[in-house]
Amino acid sequence: QVQLVESGGGLVQAGGSLRLSCTASGRTFSTYVMGWFRQAPGKEREFVAAISWSGGSTYYADSVKGRFTISRDNAKNTVYLQMNRLKPEDTAVYYCAADRGGVVSTRRVEYDYWGQGTQVTVSS
Repeated sequence: QVQLVESGGGLVQAGGSLRLSCTASGRTFSTYVMGWFRQAPGKEREFVAAISWSGGSTYYADSVKGRFTISRDNAKNTVYLQMNRLKPEDTAVYYCAADRGGVVSTRRVEYDYWGQGTQVTVSS
């Protein structure tokens, strides 16, 4: 069992930046694909970004490409999401997720473990 705890959310003005962190319990973090998803009120949870176990491959939703950067530090069991040039439409609860499979996926159903989420609110 893996427990994921997100932090770093908050309120920011449009154009600003935030960095989300997700720390995992357990000794197998370095073998997991890690992803970030988000869910806005009244909408389905959607893929934001994912990173391979080594950090060598990253994937992004078109809506965040060029503004968000996913990274990981396996020594700290932590994955990050650096969010720059934030827009009001980025407002959502952001969830960290871990996938035991070896292939990076953008599909929610592929992820085995989920954090509780952290709120990001971008004001206009």
